[in-house]
Formats: sequence, structure tokens, C-alpha cells
Amino acid sequence: MTQELVSLTIIMAVAAVSPIVAQLIPGRFIPQTVLLLAAGTALGPYGLGVIEVNDAVKLLNELGMAFLFLLAGYEIDPKRLAGHQGKVGLLTWGITLGLAWLVVTFLPFFTKQGINGVATVIALTTTALGTLMPILKERNLEGTPIGDAIISYGTWGELGPILAMAILLSTRTGWQTMLVLGAFLAICLLCAMLPTKALKTGHRLYRFLTDNANTSSQTLMRLTTFLLIFLVTISALFELDAVLGAFAAGFILRYIIPDGSKSLEMKLEGVGYGFLIPVFFVVSGAAINVGAVAGRPALLVAFIVMLMLIRAVPVYVALSLDKRENPLSSHHRVTVALYCTTALPIIVAVTSLAVKVGTMQSDTASTLVAAGAITVFLMPLLGSITYQVADVHPVTAVREIAHTPSDWRMIVREHAQVRALLHHQDRLKRMAETLESLEKQEGLNGLDSRRAELVERARLEIDRQLKELGLDPQLTTQLPHNYRYPKN
Repeated sequence: MTQELVSLTIIMAVAAVSPIVAQLIPGRFIPQTVLLLAAGTALGPYGLGVIEVNDAVKLLNELGMAFLFLLAGYEIDPKRLAGHQGKVGLLTWGITLGLAWLVVTFLPFFTKQGINGVATVIALTTTALGTLMPILKERNLEGTPIGDAIISYGTWGELGPILAMAILLSTRTGWQTMLVLGAFLAICLLCAMLPTKALKTGHRLYRFLTDNANTSSQTLMRLTTFLLIFLVTISALFELDAVLGAFAAGFILRYIIPDGSKSLEMKLEGVGYGFLIPVFFVVSGAAINVGAVAGRPALLVAFIVMLMLIRAVPVYVALSLDKRENPLSSHHRVTVALYCTTALPIIVAVTSLAVKVGTMQSDTASTLVAAGAITVFLMPLLGSITYQVADVHPVTAVREIAHTPSDWRMIVREHAQVRALLHHQDRLKRMAETLESLEKQEGLNGLDSRRAELVERARLEIDRQLKELGLDPQLTTQLPHNYRYPKN
């Protein structure tokens, strides 16, 4: 027991220090998740060896992964799946799966590496939506057209591989697999229908649960945790991966409360991101054998490149062909595609399963997990860069400078002004929406009045800058993202 407590103490020390270190890094370009993974690798069995991954730590690791996928499933709006962008996202993931199968089956490189199996195909089609959600929140992308596109395409990048794991990696025959999945689906539907019916009828039990949700009983939190553990246990009993049960629990929770519950969300995020999810990322890092990864650099690089070609390119093409419904600039389409190539939790799950059944060597699994860990750092970083330069319109700027080289300073300054204006308008819109919701709920208090004053000042500043650009603020309610300066 002492060793378990020592390992857990070190893991939680890493979890406590990581956000501080991430804040101190200039530009905050390294997500906390990367620091947790790196610390786990350095302190784990293949590093300094001060973290021992024993049974107690493994259980917390499983619970951490379960909470990560619970929150990922909860973020999914069923209406978005059934909507236009959701359908395009499903089609795009299907194309990604087909491309991955063709590449892994027929490219000699994968055959030589001994990873031309189904597990590698699934690993190449994934998007780590659960990992991305806190990054999107940190970078204020949640609720923006870019953030919505990432969630729409990323949803199928998470859900698709989970279903593929259950079907394609099953050791049962085809009809047995479908029978088990049908039974699991029936249990999920029952879990979703009972609370929904109680909600509609206003049952006394439901009123009791909601009335005691924020007391020491914490009824809704306890029921949510029970739902999660119950479905993960059912997954284990049916010999399905725990990821499927956890994701289903989050999806059911969103179905029961489609408008969400801020109170419940804060509690789930507190338990998840405050305790269990950091344990999952540190232990995932501890599973990476640095020596094995260093011995196979070609596989590491090739896997990351293949992720970009197989996952990012189809997403970019889909967004480009769907411009009427999703009018994003080319730079923003690249941003969405790069974020959707972030992959880790599913890679951890699918490689662990492949090693367990003997279809993949542990050294190979370590290399693929390391590649997934690198994407958690690399893809959001590249996506952030493309997002920041998108509104500057660099191609247009280069053309204008080529036309009048002597005015290059003015051209660069004006394009930077447009980006700043768009950034301010995005923030202004979010602040105004927040104030609107607060006014509907409680009315403005002293603090909110000061925020309203800040919004008004921001509006005046934007009007002033619009006038400097020769635009009439009364006629220009929003500067379009494809705005181009008139040539002098």
C-alpha cells in the first residue's frame, strides 16, 4: 500500500505543477496534457522509475480514461450528429477508414514493421475529442465556427474508432458480436429512457434527486458516476472495451439533459480534470518505452505523417467541398484539419487491446502511443499558428507587397489591424452573449455593469478603428473574415 500511495503522490504532484508550468511558458503553446505525458515518461518504469504502475494505479488510470470519454460523449449534441455537418463528418470518417485500410494493407512499410493489422487502421482514423475540449476552451475556440467544425468532425473521429474497435477487434464471430452489441445498445436505451420518462412526468423521485443535487447527498453526481461505472462494467462483462461504455454514458447524459447543467458539469470536470484524468495522462506517458521509441524513429515519423495524410487531408477536402454550408477561409480549414489529427486516448486503448491479444508487440505499441502523444503537442500548435495568421491574409499581403514594394510597412500594419479587429469582435460577441444570458437570469449587478461598460468601450474602439480604415461603423456591423483592403 505504501508504494501505491507514493506513486499516487508523485502523480498528483505532477498534476498540480503542470498548469503552473504551462502558464509560465511564453505564449502558452504547450498544453498541460503534453507536460503530464512527458512527466509520466520521465518518471515511469522506463525513466527514473519513481512511479510504479501497480494494480491500484491501473484502476485509477482506467477510471481516468472513463471520465475523459464520459466528458467527450457529454460534449456531443445529438442534433449536431443528425445535422448537415455531422453527416458530412460521418462520410469523411468513412473515407478516412477506407484510406487507412488501403495504406496499411498495401504499403510495404507497414508490412515490414509488422503493423498491417486492423488496430493500426483504427489508430490512423482517430481524433482525440476528449483531449481537445480543454485545449479549445483554453484557446477560446469553443462556440466559434472553427470550434464547431472541430467538434463536428472530431465527434466521428472519436465515435467511429470506438465502434470499429467493438466490431473489428472482437474475438467473436460476426453474429455473436452483433448480438452482444445489440444487448449493450438495449441496456443503454433503457438507461436513457427511464430518467427521461421520469423527467417528463415530474415523478417524485426525480424531484427528490434534483432538489438534493447540490446538498451533501449530491444525488445527480452520484447517479452520473453510477451510470458511468455501470456501463463500463457492462462493457467488461460483455468483453467490450471500457471506452465504449464510458462514451455511451456521456452520450446518454447529454440525451437526458440536452440543455446541459452547469452545476453538474462543474462537478464532473472537478473530479475528472482535477483528479482522475491527469492520472490517466501521466500513466499513459509512463507506458512509453523511450528506448523502444528511439530504436524505431522511422516508424514514429511515418505514423505521424500518415495521420496527417489520412485524417487531416480528407477533413480539409470535405470542408473545401462544403464551403456553402461552412464558409471557412483556407487557413481556417487547415486549422480544423490539424486539430482533428490530434490523437492519443484511442491509440492507447487500441494498442493495449492489440498487445493483449498478441497482434502487436509492446515496443511497437509504445512507438504508436509516443506518436499520439506528439500529435497532442504538435497539431494544436500548428493549428494555433494557422489560426493566428489566417485573418492576416498573408497571400493577399504578399501580392500587395509585390505590387507596391515601397508600401510594405503600411500593408503589413493594415493586415495586422484587420486581424486585431476580428479578434476583438469575436471577444466582444462572446462578452455580449454572456451579459445577455446574465440579464435574463438575474439582472445586472455592480460587477456585471462594469463588464457592460467594457463591452461598450470595446464597441467604441472598434468603431474608431473602422473609421481609420475608411469604413462606416453604422453600415459595417461586422467585418467579414474575407475582408480585403481596397488597393490605393
